Amino acid sequence: MRWVSHGRRLVYGSDYVNVWLDDVDIPGVGRVEHHVLTMPRASTTSVVTDDLGRFLLMWRHRFITDTWGWEVPAGWADPGEDPADAIRREVEEETGWRPGSVVPMVEYDALAGISTMHFRSFHVTGCEYVGKPEDSSESSRIEWIPEAEVVKLITHGEVPDGPSLTALCYYLGPYRLARGA
Repeated sequence: MRWVSHGRRLVYGSDYVNVWLDDVDIPGVGRVEHHVLTMPRASTTSVVTDDLGRFLLMWRHRFITDTWGWEVPAGWADPGEDPADAIRREVEEETGWRPGSVVPMVEYDALAGISTMHFRSFHVTGCEYVGKPEDSSESSRIEWIPEAEVVKLITHGEVPDGPSLTALCYYLGPYRLARGA
């Protein structure tokens, strides 16, 4: 069953998010106003690994949920910027490590029922340390963490950020299985 749109009205708009009310007809329900969030910029995430089987993670606080947790480097692509170039920039800005290889991993819609938020996730390898992160507000710590410990962090709820959890779990499962790892 496909919903039919009769128009939309902007409720709030910014460089980060737009909130719309869509006038839609839902089969079996009728005509309703449905909230829709659109994101003006593309979202990118990365799983950064090294030759020793470690993962580059950031320990940070998220004020909206008032939680601490481990996250992968991530960020927005600027208008017209290639998502792979955006993640290269984000990894270096947030961690101080310059990416070597950047390979697409997976794309997904994070909140398909209410939002256009679309993520592109990359596997980053061959990093070179170039100095302290440009943006010190991104994290309290940056660490290379062994895979077994990353799995423990995930299973103990210490990776509460959805895009980070998705990228790490995809890498640890389907991505590597598809490559025979």
